[in-house]
Amino acid sequence: MNTKVYIDGQAGTTGLQIYERIGMREDLTLLRIDEDKRHDLSERKKFLNMADIVFLCLPDAGAIEAVSLIENPDVRVIDASTAHRTSDEWTYGFPELSREQRAAIAASKRVANPGCHATGLISSVAPLVRMGILPKDYPVTCYSLTGYSGGGKKMIAQYEAEGREEKLSAPGIYGLTLKHKHIPEMQKVTGLACPPVFMPVVDDYYKGMATSIMLQNRLLNGQPTAEEICRRLSEYYADEHFVTVMPYDPKQGTIYANELAGTNHLQLVVCGYEEQTTVTALFDNLGKGASGAAVQNMNIMLGLPETTGLE
Repeated sequence: MNTKVYIDGQAGTTGLQIYERIGMREDLTLLRIDEDKRHDLSERKKFLNMADIVFLCLPDAGAIEAVSLIENPDVRVIDASTAHRTSDEWTYGFPELSREQRAAIAASKRVANPGCHATGLISSVAPLVRMGILPKDYPVTCYSLTGYSGGGKKMIAQYEAEGREEKLSAPGIYGLTLKHKHIPEMQKVTGLACPPVFMPVVDDYYKGMATSIMLQNRLLNGQPTAEEICRRLSEYYADEHFVTVMPYDPKQGTIYANELAGTNHLQLVVCGYEEQTTVTALFDNLGKGASGAAVQNMNIMLGLPETTGLE
C-alpha cells in the first residue's frame, strides 16, 4: 500500500521543493487540497487526518495550529517551521548527529526539520563538542552565507524583479540584533553553554550555503591543529552518505557557497594551521537545509533507504 502524504503549505518555497522531490514517486500517494480551499480549516483538518505523513511548510503559528487539528494518532508529522525545534516532545531531524538520533527519528511521530543556518553550524559544532574537542563554554562565532531563495517567495520576487534596487547586487548582512530565530536550536542541539555569536549574510545568487565557524586552537581541549580537527571530523562522519568531510588541504583555495546547490549533500571544509581553524559547511539551503532534509527524514520514518528520491 502506498504511503499517503499531505503537504500543508504546498504553495510555499519549501512545500514546492518537497513536491518536486516526491511528486513522481510511485511508493507515495500525494494528497492535494483544492487551491481555493487551502485556507479552509475544516478541509485542511480532513487532509491532515487522512494522511500517513504530513509535511508542515507553514509559519510557526500555522504549524502549531495544524498540529492541534490532527486527531488521528497514526499521523506522523515533519514540521519545517521553527515552532517545535527546541521542544522535548519533538525529535530533531538531523540524523547524522548519531546512531541514536537516527533511531529516534525512525520511531518518532513528530519530527522537527532543522533550520538551514542551524544545519550548517550544528554539523561542525555538535561533533566537536561531543568528541570533547570544543569546550561547551567556548565563545563560538559563526557567519553564514546564503542564497536569496532562503527568504521565501517575497525575497525571491524582490531579488528577481526587473529594475530592482542596486543594493541587492551586494551581500546583505542581516540578523543584526544577534537574535536570529535559528539560535535557540543551535544552542540546544550542540550543547553549548551560551548562544553563538551568529551573523547571517544573504547574497545575489539563488541557492547554496556556506556556514563557517572560527576557532582559536589554543582554547580547544588538547590544542589540536586544523589538520587534526579535520581528521576527527572525518572519523565522526565516516559512515554517512549525505555528510562528508573534505581531505585537509593546507593550501585550500576559494570556497564557493553554491558548490552543492541542487543536491542533498553537505560537505565540511576544514582550513587553517596549528593555531587557528575554520570549519565551513557547504550545502543547499533548499536541499539539506530544508526540503531535501525533510524528505530524508520521511524516508527514515518509513524505513526506506535515505537516498530514495534524493539522488
